[in-house]
Amino acid sequence: MQRKDLPTMLLVDDDSVFRERLARALRSRGYDVWTAGGAAEALDLARRESPERAVVDLRMGGASGLELLAQLKKVDPATEVVVLTGYGSIATAVEATKLGATNYLPKPADAEDILRAFEQTAGGEAAAGAAPIEAPTLARAEWEHINRVLADCDGNISEAARRLGIHRRSLQRKLARFAPDEHA
Repeated sequence: MQRKDLPTMLLVDDDSVFRERLARALRSRGYDVWTAGGAAEALDLARRESPERAVVDLRMGGASGLELLAQLKKVDPATEVVVLTGYGSIATAVEATKLGATNYLPKPADAEDILRAFEQTAGGEAAAGAAPIEAPTLARAEWEHINRVLADCDGNISEAARRLGIHRRSLQRKLARFAPDEHA
C-alpha cells in the first residue's frame, strides 16, 4: 500500500545485499523507492524520475558519492540527499554539506536512521540550522586517517604501514590503542 504523500526515494549503493534490504525496509514504510548500484545508473534514474530524496553511499566503484551528490543537485537542486559511509570523517562530512547534502550518516544505518536524518533537517533547517561541526583532535584525525588507509589496504598492515610511511611495528602499536576520545 503506497502512500502518495510520502516522498519518492533513490537509493544508491554498490553493496547489492545492503541496498535491497534497505529498499525493502523503506518500501514497507510506504516509500516509492528506486535503486541503483552506481553513479551512472543513479543519474539515469534521477533524470527520468526526479526523486524528492536520495540516499547515496560515499564509496562506490566509479564516481564517488560526493561526485554523485553534486551531479544529483545539478539535475534537481530540490532533491534532499543523505550520504552514507563506512569511512566517515569530519572532512568528508563537511564536504558533503558544502555540496548540498541534507545529512551524513555512518554505516551501518537502518531505515529508521535514514528517515530520522531526513526529518532532522525537514523544513529547510539543513546546514544553516545544524550545530557547527567541531574540529577533531589531532589524535582523532590521526586515528581516522590510519583506519581509512588500513581499510583501503583491505586490512594488510604491512601495505598500510608502507603507504603511511611508518614502520609496521609502529603501526601495530598505534592500532593496539583504542580510538582516541572525541572530547579528550
